[in-house]
Amino acid sequence: MTSNATGAGWAARVRGRSAAQAAGRAGMVCWGLVHLVVAYLAVRVATGDGGKEADQKGALQEVGSTPAGQAMLWVLAIGLVAFGGWQFLMAARGYTWVPRRGKRVRKRIGSGARGVVVLALAYTAIRLATGSGSAHGNQPQQEFTAGLLRLPAGQALVAVAGAAVIAVGVAAAVKGIKRSFLDDLNTPKLPAGSTKWVEWLGSAGYVAKGVVYAIIGGLLGYAALRSDAGQAGGVDKALRTLAAQPYGVVLLVVVAAGLAAFGIYCFAAARAHKS
Repeated sequence: MTSNATGAGWAARVRGRSAAQAAGRAGMVCWGLVHLVVAYLAVRVATGDGGKEADQKGALQEVGSTPAGQAMLWVLAIGLVAFGGWQFLMAARGYTWVPRRGKRVRKRIGSGARGVVVLALAYTAIRLATGSGSAHGNQPQQEFTAGLLRLPAGQALVAVAGAAVIAVGVAAAVKGIKRSFLDDLNTPKLPAGSTKWVEWLGSAGYVAKGVVYAIIGGLLGYAALRSDAGQAGGVDKALRTLAAQPYGVVLLVVVAAGLAAFGIYCFAAARAHKS
Protein backbone atom coordinates (compact mmCIF):
# COMPACT_ATOMS: atom_id res chain seq x y z
CA MET A 1 0.00 0.00 0.00
CA THR A 2 2.82 2.38 0.96
CA SER A 3 4.68 1.45 -2.21
CA ASN A 4 1.61 2.24 -4.33
CA ALA A 5 1.16 5.59 -2.59
CA THR A 6 4.83 6.44 -3.08
CA GLY A 7 4.62 5.51 -6.74
CA ALA A 8 1.50 7.59 -7.24
CA GLY A 9 3.15 10.57 -5.56
CA TRP A 10 6.22 10.25 -7.74
CA ALA A 11 4.08 10.02 -10.88
CA ALA A 12 2.14 13.13 -9.84
CA ARG A 13 5.39 15.06 -9.34
CA VAL A 14 6.63 13.96 -12.76
CA ARG A 15 3.37 15.05 -14.38
CA GLY A 16 3.51 18.40 -12.57
CA ARG A 17 7.10 18.98 -13.63
CA SER A 18 6.29 18.01 -17.22
CA ALA A 19 3.36 20.45 -17.25
CA ALA A 20 5.59 23.23 -15.90
CA GLN A 21 8.18 22.49 -18.60
CA ALA A 22 5.52 22.50 -21.33
CA ALA A 23 4.22 25.86 -20.11
CA GLY A 24 7.79 27.16 -19.89
CA ARG A 25 8.47 26.14 -23.48
CA ALA A 26 5.39 28.03 -24.61
CA GLY A 27 6.64 30.99 -22.56
CA MET A 28 9.98 30.84 -24.37
CA VAL A 29 8.08 31.60 -27.56
CA CYS A 30 6.86 34.79 -25.84
CA TRP A 31 10.47 35.59 -24.91
CA GLY A 32 11.37 35.22 -28.58
CA LEU A 33 8.52 37.51 -29.63
CA VAL A 34 9.78 40.21 -27.26
CA HIS A 35 13.21 40.06 -28.91
CA LEU A 36 11.65 40.33 -32.36
CA VAL A 37 9.80 43.50 -31.37
CA VAL A 38 12.96 44.95 -29.76
CA ALA A 39 14.76 44.29 -33.07
CA TYR A 40 11.98 46.13 -34.91
CA LEU A 41 12.27 49.09 -32.54
CA ALA A 42 16.05 49.12 -32.98
CA VAL A 43 15.59 49.42 -36.74
CA ARG A 44 13.22 52.33 -36.13
CA VAL A 45 15.94 54.01 -34.03
CA ALA A 46 18.41 53.43 -36.86
CA THR A 47 16.06 55.07 -39.36
CA GLY A 48 15.40 58.06 -37.10
CA ASP A 49 11.89 56.98 -36.06
CA GLY A 50 12.61 55.85 -32.52
CA GLY A 51 9.77 57.23 -30.43
CA LYS A 52 9.47 54.26 -28.05
CA GLU A 53 12.30 52.83 -25.98
CA ALA A 54 14.11 50.13 -27.95
CA ASP A 55 14.15 47.65 -25.09
CA GLN A 56 11.93 44.97 -23.58
CA LYS A 57 9.55 47.48 -22.02
CA GLY A 58 9.37 49.39 -25.28
CA ALA A 59 8.52 46.13 -27.00
CA LEU A 60 5.64 45.57 -24.60
CA GLN A 61 4.44 49.15 -25.14
CA GLU A 62 4.53 48.55 -28.89
CA VAL A 63 2.45 45.41 -28.47
CA GLY A 64 0.05 47.28 -26.22
CA SER A 65 -0.50 49.97 -28.87
CA THR A 66 -2.05 47.47 -31.32
CA PRO A 67 -5.85 47.00 -31.56
CA ALA A 68 -5.73 43.78 -29.54
CA GLY A 69 -2.91 45.12 -27.39
CA GLN A 70 -4.35 44.56 -23.93
CA ALA A 71 -5.24 40.94 -24.62
CA MET A 72 -1.82 40.32 -26.18
CA LEU A 73 -0.10 41.85 -23.15
CA TRP A 74 -1.95 39.43 -20.88
CA VAL A 75 -0.93 36.51 -23.11
CA LEU A 76 2.71 37.67 -23.02
CA ALA A 77 2.55 38.18 -19.24
CA ILE A 78 1.24 34.65 -18.66
CA GLY A 79 3.80 33.20 -21.05
CA LEU A 80 6.66 35.10 -19.45
CA VAL A 81 5.60 33.96 -15.98
CA ALA A 82 5.64 30.37 -17.25
CA PHE A 83 9.06 30.85 -18.84
CA GLY A 84 10.43 32.46 -15.69
CA GLY A 85 9.11 29.57 -13.61
CA TRP A 86 10.77 27.09 -15.96
CA GLN A 87 14.06 28.95 -15.58
CA PHE A 88 13.81 28.64 -11.78
CA LEU A 89 13.11 24.94 -12.20
CA MET A 90 16.23 24.66 -14.37
CA ALA A 91 18.19 26.62 -11.77
CA ALA A 92 17.11 24.17 -9.07
CA ARG A 93 17.69 20.86 -10.84
CA GLY A 94 18.44 21.37 -14.52
CA TYR A 95 21.50 20.89 -16.73
CA THR A 96 22.10 17.37 -15.50
CA TRP A 97 23.56 16.60 -18.94
CA VAL A 98 26.50 18.97 -18.26
CA PRO A 99 29.36 16.76 -16.99
CA ARG A 100 31.49 19.40 -15.28
CA ARG A 101 30.06 20.52 -11.94
CA GLY A 102 31.42 24.08 -12.16
CA LYS A 103 29.91 24.67 -15.58
CA ARG A 104 26.62 23.14 -14.44
CA VAL A 105 26.50 25.50 -11.46
CA ARG A 106 27.20 28.52 -13.69
CA LYS A 107 24.39 27.51 -16.04
CA ARG A 108 22.00 27.11 -13.12
CA ILE A 109 22.95 30.54 -11.79
CA GLY A 110 22.37 31.95 -15.27
CA SER A 111 18.92 30.36 -15.43
CA GLY A 112 18.05 31.81 -12.03
CA ALA A 113 19.14 35.30 -13.10
CA ARG A 114 17.19 34.93 -16.34
CA GLY A 115 14.15 33.89 -14.35
CA VAL A 116 14.32 37.09 -12.29
CA VAL A 117 14.62 39.24 -15.45
CA VAL A 118 11.76 37.44 -17.19
CA LEU A 119 9.43 37.69 -14.18
CA ALA A 120 10.22 41.40 -13.86
CA LEU A 121 9.27 41.78 -17.53
CA ALA A 122 6.05 39.83 -16.92
CA TYR A 123 5.26 42.24 -14.07
CA THR A 124 5.84 45.15 -16.46
CA ALA A 125 3.46 43.55 -18.98
CA ILE A 126 0.79 43.27 -16.29
CA ARG A 127 1.28 46.91 -15.27
CA LEU A 128 0.97 48.04 -18.87
CA ALA A 129 -2.11 45.86 -19.41
CA THR A 130 -3.76 47.45 -16.38
CA GLY A 131 -2.67 50.97 -17.36
CA SER A 132 -0.28 51.50 -14.45
CA GLY A 133 3.14 51.25 -16.11
CA SER A 134 4.88 54.43 -17.26
CA ALA A 135 8.52 54.54 -16.08
CA HIS A 136 11.19 55.39 -18.68
CA GLY A 137 13.20 52.41 -19.92
CA ASN A 138 16.57 53.69 -18.60
CA GLN A 139 15.21 54.92 -15.27
CA PRO A 140 15.65 51.69 -13.23
CA GLN A 141 19.32 51.36 -14.28
CA GLN A 142 19.99 55.00 -13.46
CA GLU A 143 18.27 54.74 -10.08
CA PHE A 144 20.27 51.60 -9.27
CA THR A 145 23.50 53.32 -10.31
CA ALA A 146 22.66 56.42 -8.26
CA GLY A 147 22.06 54.20 -5.22
CA LEU A 148 25.46 52.57 -5.64
CA LEU A 149 27.21 55.92 -6.11
CA ARG A 150 25.82 57.14 -2.78
CA LEU A 151 27.54 54.27 -0.97
CA PRO A 152 31.12 54.40 0.35
CA ALA A 153 33.42 53.48 -2.57
CA GLY A 154 30.37 53.87 -4.79
CA GLN A 155 32.37 54.63 -7.92
CA ALA A 156 34.35 51.44 -7.47
CA LEU A 157 31.15 49.44 -6.96
CA VAL A 158 29.64 50.83 -10.16
CA ALA A 159 32.86 50.08 -12.01
CA VAL A 160 32.78 46.48 -10.75
CA ALA A 161 29.13 46.19 -11.82
CA GLY A 162 30.07 47.48 -15.26
CA ALA A 163 32.92 45.00 -15.53
CA ALA A 164 30.56 42.18 -14.52
CA VAL A 165 28.04 43.15 -17.20
CA ILE A 166 30.82 43.34 -19.80
CA ALA A 167 31.91 39.84 -18.71
CA VAL A 168 28.35 38.61 -19.26
CA GLY A 169 28.42 40.17 -22.72
CA VAL A 170 31.75 38.55 -23.59
CA ALA A 171 30.45 35.18 -22.35
CA ALA A 172 27.32 35.52 -24.53
CA ALA A 173 29.39 36.44 -27.58
CA VAL A 174 31.78 33.53 -26.99
CA LYS A 175 28.78 31.21 -26.61
CA GLY A 176 27.57 32.38 -30.00
CA ILE A 177 30.97 32.12 -31.69
CA LYS A 178 31.69 28.65 -30.30
CA ARG A 179 28.02 27.65 -30.79
CA SER A 180 28.11 25.91 -27.42
CA PHE A 181 24.39 26.66 -27.01
CA LEU A 182 23.82 23.59 -29.19
CA ASP A 183 24.93 21.46 -26.21
CA ASP A 184 21.66 22.41 -24.50
CA LEU A 185 19.47 21.36 -27.44
CA ASN A 186 18.11 17.99 -28.47
CA THR A 187 18.81 18.67 -32.13
CA PRO A 188 16.93 15.53 -33.35
CA LYS A 189 13.75 17.24 -32.10
CA LEU A 190 14.24 20.08 -34.59
CA PRO A 191 12.39 19.93 -37.92
CA ALA A 192 14.28 18.04 -40.61
CA GLY A 193 16.91 20.17 -42.32
CA SER A 194 16.63 23.06 -39.85
CA THR A 195 19.63 22.34 -37.61
CA LYS A 196 22.07 24.51 -39.61
CA TRP A 197 19.59 27.38 -39.65
CA VAL A 198 19.07 27.11 -35.89
CA GLU A 199 22.84 27.02 -35.43
CA TRP A 200 23.27 30.20 -37.48
CA LEU A 201 20.36 32.00 -35.79
CA GLY A 202 21.59 31.15 -32.30
CA SER A 203 25.15 32.17 -33.13
CA ALA A 204 24.11 35.55 -34.56
CA GLY A 205 21.67 36.10 -31.70
CA TYR A 206 24.08 35.43 -28.86
CA VAL A 207 26.79 37.60 -30.45
CA ALA A 208 24.29 40.47 -30.85
CA LYS A 209 23.17 40.13 -27.22
CA GLY A 210 26.81 40.07 -26.18
CA VAL A 211 27.42 43.39 -27.97
CA VAL A 212 24.42 44.98 -26.25
CA TYR A 213 25.51 43.75 -22.79
CA ALA A 214 29.07 44.98 -23.40
CA ILE A 215 27.79 48.47 -24.27
CA ILE A 216 25.57 48.50 -21.15
CA GLY A 217 28.61 47.56 -19.09
CA GLY A 218 30.63 50.28 -20.78
CA LEU A 219 27.95 52.84 -19.93
CA LEU A 220 28.15 51.75 -16.29
CA GLY A 221 31.92 52.12 -16.39
CA TYR A 222 31.57 55.64 -17.83
CA ALA A 223 29.01 56.48 -15.13
CA ALA A 224 31.56 55.35 -12.53
CA LEU A 225 34.30 57.44 -14.13
CA ARG A 226 32.11 60.56 -14.22
CA SER A 227 30.30 59.75 -10.95
CA ASP A 228 27.11 60.48 -12.88
CA ALA A 229 24.22 58.01 -12.75
CA GLY A 230 22.67 59.73 -15.78
CA GLN A 231 25.34 58.12 -17.98
CA ALA A 232 24.07 54.62 -17.17
CA GLY A 233 21.26 52.93 -19.05
CA GLY A 234 19.76 49.72 -20.32
CA VAL A 235 19.17 48.20 -23.73
CA ASP A 236 17.56 51.33 -25.16
CA LYS A 237 20.46 53.60 -24.26
CA ALA A 238 22.96 50.98 -25.43
CA LEU A 239 21.34 50.82 -28.87
CA ARG A 240 21.07 54.61 -29.15
CA THR A 241 24.71 54.94 -28.09
CA LEU A 242 25.67 52.51 -30.82
CA ALA A 243 23.62 54.46 -33.38
CA ALA A 244 25.48 57.68 -32.45
CA GLN A 245 28.87 56.22 -33.40
CA PRO A 246 30.54 56.49 -36.82
CA TYR A 247 28.75 53.99 -39.08
CA GLY A 248 26.45 53.52 -36.10
CA VAL A 249 23.29 53.18 -38.18
CA VAL A 250 24.79 50.26 -40.09
CA LEU A 251 26.07 48.68 -36.88
CA LEU A 252 22.68 49.11 -35.21
CA VAL A 253 20.88 47.44 -38.12
CA VAL A 254 23.34 44.53 -37.89
CA VAL A 255 22.72 44.20 -34.13
CA ALA A 256 18.96 44.46 -34.73
CA ALA A 257 19.23 41.60 -37.22
CA GLY A 258 21.07 39.60 -34.57
CA LEU A 259 18.38 40.28 -31.98
CA ALA A 260 15.73 39.20 -34.48
CA ALA A 261 17.76 36.05 -35.14
CA PHE A 262 17.79 35.34 -31.40
CA GLY A 263 14.02 35.78 -31.27
CA ILE A 264 13.54 33.19 -34.02
CA TYR A 265 16.11 30.93 -32.34
CA CYS A 266 13.96 31.00 -29.20
CA PHE A 267 11.10 29.44 -31.19
CA ALA A 268 13.34 26.48 -32.07
CA ALA A 269 14.85 26.26 -28.58
CA ALA A 270 11.35 26.17 -27.07
CA ARG A 271 10.86 22.91 -28.93
CA ALA A 272 14.29 21.33 -28.57
CA HIS A 273 15.86 22.63 -25.32
CA LYS A 274 16.89 19.85 -22.98
CA SER A 275 15.19 19.70 -19.61
